[in-house]
Amino acid sequence: MVGVAIGTMALIVVLSVFNGFDVLVKNLFNSFDPDIKIEATSGKVFSTDTINMEALHSISGVGEISLVLEENALLRYDDKQHIATIKGVDSNYVDVTGIDTMLIQGDFKLHGKSFANAVVGQGVAYYLGLGINFVTSLQVYVPRRQGRVSLNPSKAFRRDYAFPTGIFAIEQEVDSRFVILPLDFVQDLLQYKDEVSALEIAVTPSHNIQNIQKKIIDILGNDVVVKNRYQQKELFYKIMQAEKWAIFFILSFILMVASFNIIGSLTMLIIEKKHDIETLRNMGLTIPGLRRIFLFQGWMISGLGALIGLLLGFIIAWIQQRFGIIELQGSGSFVISQYPVALNAMDFVWVFLTVVVIGLITSWYPVRFITRNYITGQ
Repeated sequence: MVGVAIGTMALIVVLSVFNGFDVLVKNLFNSFDPDIKIEATSGKVFSTDTINMEALHSISGVGEISLVLEENALLRYDDKQHIATIKGVDSNYVDVTGIDTMLIQGDFKLHGKSFANAVVGQGVAYYLGLGINFVTSLQVYVPRRQGRVSLNPSKAFRRDYAFPTGIFAIEQEVDSRFVILPLDFVQDLLQYKDEVSALEIAVTPSHNIQNIQKKIIDILGNDVVVKNRYQQKELFYKIMQAEKWAIFFILSFILMVASFNIIGSLTMLIIEKKHDIETLRNMGLTIPGLRRIFLFQGWMISGLGALIGLLLGFIIAWIQQRFGIIELQGSGSFVISQYPVALNAMDFVWVFLTVVVIGLITSWYPVRFITRNYITGQ
């Protein structure tokens, strides 16, 4: 029973920590990824004239819609250079995402009185040695879309500058890649008029994202690709889910090995009680009734062990969630300092069912075969 309880407790604790990391990463991405993103099916950009904006706004549940234009660029700050993605956004972008809540320095201000501002990812700021001083500008270089070939490399690029006003920290991949700039600044730099690379949409909390997505597809057809938040990071979320299930099966296998103790316990009990069993048999106890007795005892061992393990796992996970006792090693480089924990009711259900099934299997073997070998008169 102790072995089953410890295995069950380990399953609950590990799955709860995985849930905690899953919730943490989703919350971080939710501050940068929109609820729904509309992109071109072919090419990098599309004209906003091809999109029925009024029809989109008329869909119940659609909140703010932000126009976004992304392109790779060479950044230069003082004597340091870094290749990143510039993301031009309009004034609705803050309402679509939670980027302004992820700032670690400065403010989210993209429009100055006489110059453009930039909000830079923490990784980009690190590579460039960038600081917020309103003295040194961030220079942005992009290739010319049109023009003759020149032997002078400087003529092959368009250049403009902006002053950093904020630094955000979300996730390493995002932080080391993106710089957020005003949409008109990026359109002018890339020599676009009204072209954008995506529309980012915020869905009101009371509405289902998948239903809104289907309505948008019905309106826009196959000319664009409409992705929900999961589809924007589909591979990442699948990997996280696969890792969780892999850990579940590994620990279930360990629990199965621990449950072999039930086989040994019932086997020894049957051998020890051989004479008592013969007495009960002479008093009229049938073989099926006898097997039910030992099978029920095996179920009691696994069932009580599972319940005790669930309780202990819940207590440990709740304590970590409430007080954060166990800290991450090298936590200074993470956005959190303690192991995150999130309790999920379905995890308790699946773990309990798994333990009960394993207990049933490990109880059935000795009851079925050992009684046949040691009990006479079958």
